[in-house]
Amino acid sequence: MNRLLLLLSGTILSATLLAVPLQAQEGAQPATGGESTQAGEPVETQPANAPDQQPAFAGQTRAPQPAAMPEIKTEVVAEGLPHLWAMEFLPDGRMLVTAKEGAMHIVSANGEAGPAIEGVPEVLSGGQGGLLDVALAPDFETSSMIFFSFSEERDDGNGTSVASAKLTADDKGGGTLENVQVIFRQMPSYDGNKHFGSRLVFGPNNELYVTVGERSDPEPRVQAQDLKSGLGKIFRIDATGKALEDNPFVGQDNALPEIWSLGHRNLQSATLDGEGRLWTVEHGPRGGDELNRPEPGKNYGWPEVTYGVEYSGDAVGQGITQQAETEQPVYYWDPVIAPSGMAYYDGDAIPEWKGAFLVGGLVAQGVVVIHMDGDKVKYEERVPLDARIRDVKVGPDGAVYAVTESRGGNSTIVKLTKAD
Repeated sequence: MNRLLLLLSGTILSATLLAVPLQAQEGAQPATGGESTQAGEPVETQPANAPDQQPAFAGQTRAPQPAAMPEIKTEVVAEGLPHLWAMEFLPDGRMLVTAKEGAMHIVSANGEAGPAIEGVPEVLSGGQGGLLDVALAPDFETSSMIFFSFSEERDDGNGTSVASAKLTADDKGGGTLENVQVIFRQMPSYDGNKHFGSRLVFGPNNELYVTVGERSDPEPRVQAQDLKSGLGKIFRIDATGKALEDNPFVGQDNALPEIWSLGHRNLQSATLDGEGRLWTVEHGPRGGDELNRPEPGKNYGWPEVTYGVEYSGDAVGQGITQQAETEQPVYYWDPVIAPSGMAYYDGDAIPEWKGAFLVGGLVAQGVVVIHMDGDKVKYEERVPLDARIRDVKVGPDGAVYAVTESRGGNSTIVKLTKAD
């Protein structure tokens, strides 16, 4: 029986976004909007925002659900937290979290948040800005170094910046950031409050990938195609913020050497796969969220080539979805899931998810499970959690941890494990 149950705080809940009675869900999985679809059919049943657009290849959108899906139980491990944006596991199993308004906390194994960590720089927390992602240095166990991204107020506007610091924990559950240094600034600055990105991912050779946004508005977003601009790009830098010598545009006139790839909209999901390759999911327009495997020097189209439409319903630019000079997304969603947070599952606690990507859905209000066949999507599965999901991580115990958010409210950390 392919029935997905949520066992939350000891109570069995129907796994639909609209609380459809449990008996209506037997033999089916929930789809966006509270409808049910059989295993083997796409989970998404809502009409597309751009119904005339056609995928470039089979399986690029609305992949089927797998025939066998695990029953998932959920457990709240921490609640009443400030509005969180990101979470990272420390080596001892505690969680380091960032709060959008500009605070960091360490959450203990029993779900208690310690006092705010001292030394966090001031952040611009209006609109979509704030204290964003956090990543441990690859040598954190010996160096105690962390890296974090945030929206920074500047004399000529604002933008996404990346800082490094040494985290010194104290015996009260808090700590201090020492030797805080801003190592990288997305330029140019812009006086806006949208599309800051951003995720930080260390690669297998200690390179740091930094994803950002293109600032949303019509005037700046076209710079996603401009190699002189840092808007709408993925960067690849070292721990001091310098470009890597083998980056694709090093030595090229009128190009920023830190750029890895271009033509991105707003990247809030990124992770490495089992081979150490970078994968991302970016916010598209209405009906254009994209899964990509960004490669060096390649152009991913925005805003000239994209699936979906403007929020107004108008075409984006000329309405082009394919062009020889730009890369096709591995997969896209129409309607959108509104992606934030991403993890590659290589654990054993939920064997059905082995080798899958887990993506947080702000609009989908749950975890989106993307099963791969090589570099193509084979199946898509969803675990509704009735909450906006801001980040997803795999814990040291192999369980999946999802960070929820409510607009202007508190956050919860939920643990997902296999029910049996």
